[in-house]
Amino acid sequence: MDDLIDMMVSNESPADISDRIKEILMQKSAENIEIIRPVVAASMFGGEEESGEIEYEDSPEESEDYEEDAE
Repeated sequence: MDDLIDMMVSNESPADISDRIKEILMQKSAENIEIIRPVVAASMFGGEEESGEIEYEDSPEESEDYEEDAE
């Protein structure tokens, strides 16, 4: 994430910044899919679920930045 901020500060091209944002979002999506995949597979094919509840590392509700932005 720091590299994204560095790109903005150093006036990198908007296309490069946009590409980096897309890369970050894709990485986060892939991580979430890997977390959810066993639970969904178990529910679809009748296996036992690993856990009944899915916890996310960086949920917006738990973030301090989220609270500041909401005000």
